[in-house]
Amino acid sequence: MAFRTLDDLDVAGKTVLVRADLNVPVADGKVSDTTRIDRLVPTLTEIADKGAKVVVMSHFGRPKGGPDEKNSLRQVVPALAASLGRDVAFATDCVGPAAEQAVAALKPGQILLLENTRFHAGEEKNDPALARAMAKLGDLYVNDAFSSAHRAHASTEGVAHLLPSAAGRLMQAELEALGKALAHPERPVAAVVGGAKISTKLDLLLNLVTKVDMLVLGGGMANTFLFAQGRPIGKSLAEKDMADQARAIMEKAKSSGCEILLPKDGAMAKEFKEHAAHRTVPVDAIAEDEMMLDVGPETVEFVSLKLQGAKTVVWNGPMGAFEVKPFDSGTNAVAGLVAALTRQGRLLSVAGGGDTVAALEQAGVADAFSYVSTAGGAFLEWLEGKELPGVKALEVR
Repeated sequence: MAFRTLDDLDVAGKTVLVRADLNVPVADGKVSDTTRIDRLVPTLTEIADKGAKVVVMSHFGRPKGGPDEKNSLRQVVPALAASLGRDVAFATDCVGPAAEQAVAALKPGQILLLENTRFHAGEEKNDPALARAMAKLGDLYVNDAFSSAHRAHASTEGVAHLLPSAAGRLMQAELEALGKALAHPERPVAAVVGGAKISTKLDLLLNLVTKVDMLVLGGGMANTFLFAQGRPIGKSLAEKDMADQARAIMEKAKSSGCEILLPKDGAMAKEFKEHAAHRTVPVDAIAEDEMMLDVGPETVEFVSLKLQGAKTVVWNGPMGAFEVKPFDSGTNAVAGLVAALTRQGRLLSVAGGGDTVAALEQAGVADAFSYVSTAGGAFLEWLEGKELPGVKALEVR
C-alpha cells in the first residue's frame, strides 16, 4: 500500500492538524504511563521545527453526552509538554469559536492541544459537518494515531478527505513494520498467538494460517485446540463450544501448508494464584482437578528449535498466565529467544496488543524486538487482514 508521509508535505508556514492518540492512563489527575505520548514526540517536534503551527486532536476515555472534567484532555497537557520539552497551549473545544481563537493565537513552531473530540456526538458517527468544522482549523492533516485507525470517525477518517493528508512518523513506522511482517515478509514466517480465547481471535487465526508457515499457540487458546483434538485438559481455561472452529482452523492450516505448534508439556496447578503448588508434566498427563497455567520446558525447547529457522515472527498474546508468577516462565523464555535472534540480525520481530506489550516489558525484552505496537484493536484488525479506514484515507490515490 502506497501512503503519503511527512516527506510529501510542505508544512512551513502552515497550520497542521495532527490526529494523535492521547487516550492514556490517568490516575489522580496525572498521566501514569507516557508511552503513547513519547512516541508522538518525533512527529510534533518535526512539524513544529519546520515552522508550522501544530494543532493536536485526540479522543480520551468514553464520555457520555458531552463535556465532563473526568474526560478532559486538559489533564494530559503537563505530560505532553514535559515529553516535548516545550509549552503546549490548550483549547476548551475541538471545533467552533474557542478552537478557532486558540489556533489564531498560535505562532509558527507552537503547539496547541484541542479538547476531547468525543465531547461531540458526531465524532464516532463520522458526521460530515463535524469533520468540516475540524478541517476548517488547518491547512494540512497528519494522522499519527495508528491505534485509532480501525475506527471511521470524524477525526480519524472524515477530515483526511477534506485536507491534503499524510501519515505521521509513528503511523509510518507502524505501517512499514506491519508491511514487512505480513504483506511482504521474509520467509519462513512464524506467528506466536496466545491469550485466553479463540472467540476474540477467530478471524485473526483464520487469516494467519493462510499467511504464515508456522503458528505457535499458547495460553487458554491452546487448551481449546487440545480439547478439539480429544485430549484431556482437566479444569484448564478453554472454550469447549469453540471446538468445531478450532478443528476448522486446523484443517485450513493443513491445506495452506501452515504447521500448528501446540504445547507438549505444561505447568499444572490446582488453583490459580501466585506461586501455587504445581507440577510440570506432558499435556496428556494433566489430572481432572488441575489446570495448565503455562507451557513447560519441553514445549519451550520445541518452539525455540522451530523459531531458530524463522526469518519473521509476529507475536500477539502470552504463552501462559504471565501475570501470575511463576507461570510467566514460558512466555519469558520464548520472548527471550525471539529477542536474542532479533539482536543477532537473524529475525524481524513485530509484536502488538495490550497483554503482549505488558508481557514483553515484564520479560525485559520489549526494546529488543524490531517493532512493538502499542495499538490493540487496530493491530489485531490488521493481522485479521481487514482494511483500516484511517489508513485507507491516507492512500495515494
